[in-house]
Amino acid sequence: FTDSADPASLNLARLLMDGEQIRVPALGETPVSIPGTAPDGRIDLNHADVAMLETLPRIGPAMADRIVAWREAHGRFAAVEDMLDVTGIGSATLEALRDLVTV
Repeated sequence: FTDSADPASLNLARLLMDGEQIRVPALGETPVSIPGTAPDGRIDLNHADVAMLETLPRIGPAMADRIVAWREAHGRFAAVEDMLDVTGIGSATLEALRDLVTV
């Protein structure tokens, strides 16, 4: 962290994935919320668009389209585990994404 960074604005226990970019707000700065993300930076499965979903590891354009299509057909994800209902997402993918997404 730089001297002006606010480490309390981040979840320091969250595991990071290769290629992620984390912006650390300065002390006293209000964190900017990106549409489709939760305040802690996780991607919200119920609000993220295809482009946002594609930033997740193991999620390419086709899988992102399937996640959005499932949401449009079935309504909101009630739990992260509901991703198992999306064709092509198995338990290994769910575990890789579990700490990166929220509902």
